[in-house]
Amino acid sequence: MALTGVMAGPAPDWMTSEHLTGTSIMAVEYDGGVIIGADSRTSTGSYVANRVTDKLTPVMDKIYCCRSGSAADTQAIADIVSYNLKLHSIELGEEPLVKSAASLFRQFCYDYRDSLLAGIICAGWDKKAGGQVYSIPLGGMCLRQPFAIGGSGSTYIYGYCDAHFKQGMTKEECIEFVKTSLALAVGRDGSSGGVIRIASIEEGGVERRVYTGTDIPKFYDDGV
Repeated sequence: MALTGVMAGPAPDWMTSEHLTGTSIMAVEYDGGVIIGADSRTSTGSYVANRVTDKLTPVMDKIYCCRSGSAADTQAIADIVSYNLKLHSIELGEEPLVKSAASLFRQFCYDYRDSLLAGIICAGWDKKAGGQVYSIPLGGMCLRQPFAIGGSGSTYIYGYCDAHFKQGMTKEECIEFVKTSLALAVGRDGSSGGVIRIASIEEGGVERRVYTGTDIPKFYDDGV
């Protein structure tokens, strides 16, 4: 019997599309550590599946990754890298280097580049090189940068970030830089939204902040 009513015709995209963290992610190095940040929207096609996703994922105590792309792919990679880093840490008898974590992300993203949709920013602190930020975009390249942006929202803020980034910024200046950049991305990118999560990673540990509602900067009169 033919389907009628709302179920007639092809299924809507939110019933068939994979979960995507089509997103805005960012990390910045400062003297003493790194600042990482992300929005919190996860979408399935045009449907927002989760408004408050935590895209700042710990792989070790002082090494985190920011995830963009397929939620399932990036979660799986982060879990595998975390498992391998913990084994590596046991063998070494000390905490692994941020560069080692970034190399593992690069290896998995490159080896499975034809079947995974994953863009990663790996950032953290270690006793050898301090705060470090590594960008691992689609395809599996790995590059250390003073700051990195990724996800669908990043396309709207390249100019802003290039114009406003300064070498030698303090921790609080980096936090404001990340918060403002992500707010601009969220304001333009339909796949980014929700709250802004920010974390600072340094020798003393990790400090996390969440910005919601009026705490998120606005740059235009939206008439509300």
